[in-house]
Amino acid sequence: MLIHNATARAMLMMIVAMLALPGIDAIAKWLVGSVSAGQISWSRFFFQIILMSPLLLKTRGPWLTPALWLHAARGAMIAFATLFFFSGLAWLPMADAIAIFFIEPLLVTLLSALFFGEAIHWRRISAISVGLIGALIIIRPTFSEVGFAALYPVAAAFCFSFYILLTRKLVSNEDPIRLQFFAGIFGCLVMSLALGYGSVSDVAILAAVWPSQHEWLLLGALGLVATICHLLVTYAYRLASIGILAPFQYVEIIGATILGLVVFNDFPDAMTWLGIAIIVGSGLYVFHRESQLNSDTAE
Repeated sequence: MLIHNATARAMLMMIVAMLALPGIDAIAKWLVGSVSAGQISWSRFFFQIILMSPLLLKTRGPWLTPALWLHAARGAMIAFATLFFFSGLAWLPMADAIAIFFIEPLLVTLLSALFFGEAIHWRRISAISVGLIGALIIIRPTFSEVGFAALYPVAAAFCFSFYILLTRKLVSNEDPIRLQFFAGIFGCLVMSLALGYGSVSDVAILAAVWPSQHEWLLLGALGLVATICHLLVTYAYRLASIGILAPFQYVEIIGATILGLVVFNDFPDAMTWLGIAIIVGSGLYVFHRESQLNSDTAE
């Protein structure tokens, strides 16, 4: 069966993760009025450490390895990506920030060819480009007053791209559970330093307050969703290349649309459904193409 194929499993993991990831944004939307973006980001890593700690019992290997600095860099990259993106939201409409950030799938595909020598087939580039068109149809951004604030999501896209590259490099020799635990440790450390700076310099998006019991529960839920989704992404990149999985990152737009309908009663219009159809079509094309290639190889 198709599901037993490693590449197919990787694509399914990526789809599930991308459909669920917008849950982070939905929870943050409830919290952002009372908890700063920086503190929400810090909580995401704090709860990841707590959730991943019991799972470490099933892993083996030394803690101090030559790759530790790569773990630190990976944790810093996801922390900076989160911080830059939330900083951009302070100045940009959500649609504009997301639209700019979605240069990332194409960017990470090109960087994987540069650093890892992964082949860039025209079909994959076409699928990524078509997926981007579908995302832009859904978002329909207006860039008339974006200005220099556009650099925030651009910086977030670059940081997340390197986070994905480091994930791909480390996951071949590292247990995904340990990988995500290290990401939580170093991400939390970076955000702790950022919050300390924010408190001293009186930066609003890095302000720290003591959350209420209800807010702690929401922050914990956010951490749970983020931990599960990024663990799925890590396992996916253990099974398939960046070029294959990159188009499926646009599925996050579909998850956001569905969540908006269920939680916020925001019913998609005709153009949104068209964009969803295009994204699904590009993903199904990659799924079919890679399954066909694996089938031919097996024969």
